[in-house]
Amino acid sequence: MGLTVVIAIVVGVALGLAVGYYLNTLIFKRKNEELNRKADTIIEDARISAKHIVGDAELKAKQLVNDAELKAKNLKEKYLTEAREKVARLKEELDRRKKAFVDEVREKEEELTKRHRELKTLEEELEGRRMEIEAIRKNLAQQLEIVSHKKAELEKLVEEHIAKLENIARLKESEAREQLLESVKAKITTEAMALEKRIIEEATQRAHKEAKKIVIQTIQRLSADYTIENTISVFHLDSDDIKGQIIGREGRNIRALEKATGAEIIVDDTPETIVISSFDPVRREVCRQALKILVADGRIHPTRIEEVVSKVKKQLDEQIVEIGERAVIDLNIEGLHPNLVKMVGRMRFRSSYGQNLLQHSIETAHLCAIMAAELGLSPKQVRLAKRAGLLHDIGKVSEENSELSHALLGMEIARKYDEHPAVVNAIGAHHDEIEMNNIISPIVQACDAISGARPGARREILENYLKRIRELEQIALEFEGVQKAYALQAGRELRVIVESDKIDDKATEELSFMISKKIENEMQYPGQVKVTVIREIRATAFAK
Repeated sequence: MGLTVVIAIVVGVALGLAVGYYLNTLIFKRKNEELNRKADTIIEDARISAKHIVGDAELKAKQLVNDAELKAKNLKEKYLTEAREKVARLKEELDRRKKAFVDEVREKEEELTKRHRELKTLEEELEGRRMEIEAIRKNLAQQLEIVSHKKAELEKLVEEHIAKLENIARLKESEAREQLLESVKAKITTEAMALEKRIIEEATQRAHKEAKKIVIQTIQRLSADYTIENTISVFHLDSDDIKGQIIGREGRNIRALEKATGAEIIVDDTPETIVISSFDPVRREVCRQALKILVADGRIHPTRIEEVVSKVKKQLDEQIVEIGERAVIDLNIEGLHPNLVKMVGRMRFRSSYGQNLLQHSIETAHLCAIMAAELGLSPKQVRLAKRAGLLHDIGKVSEENSELSHALLGMEIARKYDEHPAVVNAIGAHHDEIEMNNIISPIVQACDAISGARPGARREILENYLKRIRELEQIALEFEGVQKAYALQAGRELRVIVESDKIDDKATEELSFMISKKIENEMQYPGQVKVTVIREIRATAFAK
């Protein structure tokens, strides 16, 4: 029984172990399956999550690629645009430099052509003068030969005369010689005086001819345009509606503009036109440019007007300096003081008897250089003559209040800025107010008269012109013995006819001098007036 129990217990334990093993195996298997299911679920979830992450990453990567491509495209377009602009700028700069170079080459070619023509003309003139000198030399040789022949004849006549005196008067040789010498001396003195007079007349005539030739050649070699200035400027508008803006409420805009510029603005019924009036061309120009800016901007009110006028005045000062520098460069004048350069530019806005002062001064400078060269002066004197010609009317644009004439004031200004003494004297003496002390002064005076006396160069009001002509004739008629008086050549010559029974030849010279002095004292006139007094005798007889 005990064994059976033991066996039963052993069998029970074995069965229990078997059942436990089976149960544990079954439980482990189920847990393992459950764990596998959970692992599969986790793996599936991880796969799905990874798939989502990869999709998001691919989407973000694609978005980044698109953004990068767009950014690269924009940068490419930007760089291409900048490159095109840079190429355009470089091309424009290249075209500008090319045009400037072509213009400079063209100017040099024109200058070389002009100088070639001048040299050719000078060569022809020199050849002509050489031929004239050769003809004069031959003429002198012929005259010397004639004089030698006459001298031989005279010696022969003297010997014959001595022989006759000795035979007829039976005089001693010494006494005969004295009488003969007195006779020959008187004859030779008379002939010498006649010869001297003839030589002087020929020299004077030749000098006048050469002077006229030089003046004519000088004028022919220079032909300049004239800019006739008025006291008004016409400003054109795109529409008449702008006139109301310029006038402003109760005229405040136009009053502010007139006050700021010092010019008078005339707004009338003339379509699309405003008239700017002032005796000062600078003020007119400031007003014109200010109006141009204000009309283009559209903002027209007193404050804006003052700002624009102030800006335009500053710009005009710079423009005046540029004009002066351009004139000095064109004339190839060096070392001119900056203040004188600015005064030269101010000449552009000044007129004299309707003739633009800068154009007149530039033309006078060219004429002075040409005439000095024609007279055979040195290159330095030619340069000084050109310099004096440009500066001769500098006193007319001086801002100083002075009682001096423009010639004397210009002389003081030139001396102040250390100009050459010859230039200073030429400026002061071009209206005979001081004595001339060098060859340049009469050249400047003559060229100033040539530039101002050309037909059309200057103008005067008809009434003033007629009044001056009548005054000229009346001055001559006031003198005793004057029969008639005529003003000729636009008042530059006064021809006076006198009664021969009341005025003799000597009184004729005195009368012309007195008339010229009275004209100088009582009249104002540009240039000079030539007074010619004519006295003629007429004898009448009748045959019956």
